[in-house]
Amino acid sequence: AEFGKQWYQRRVRGRKQLDETRSILHANRAACHVGCEEFKEAEEDCTTAINLNPQYLKAILRRAQVREKLDSLTPALDDYKRVLELDRRNGPSLEAIRRLPPLIEAQQEKMKQECMEKLQDLGNLVLKPFGLSTNNFKMVQNPETGGYNIQFQQNQ
Repeated sequence: AEFGKQWYQRRVRGRKQLDETRSILHANRAACHVGCEEFKEAEEDCTTAINLNPQYLKAILRRAQVREKLDSLTPALDDYKRVLELDRRNGPSLEAIRRLPPLIEAQQEKMKQECMEKLQDLGNLVLKPFGLSTNNFKMVQNPETGGYNIQFQQNQ
């Protein structure tokens, strides 16, 4: 029984070492992808490296930077926050934590505007057979709740 326990412990240690080595290799390959501006592939390799070694600071930081290049700002911010959990004085992460929130807000506002325009186009498509358009409806935001009231207006 003691032999079996020792054998198992050696295998577990070997597996951890193997995972750490594979993690480093994936992170290094991600760096090569970044150099070739293959950002999606770099993100995938960084994610694999992090899955193999969740404490691998360099891979988390690299993925954050790659996600920024891919314009995935919210996941990038999450990665920068994770870096700061591991190293509170990491300069690039501290700078990104201050810089990204307004960019994320602007990105979300732009997405919301695009979504509203597409909904308006869809609404016009549905209302056209009835001689109406979305211009016949006025949306007023309730400042207290943030919800919207829709009012019908004839002759628009």
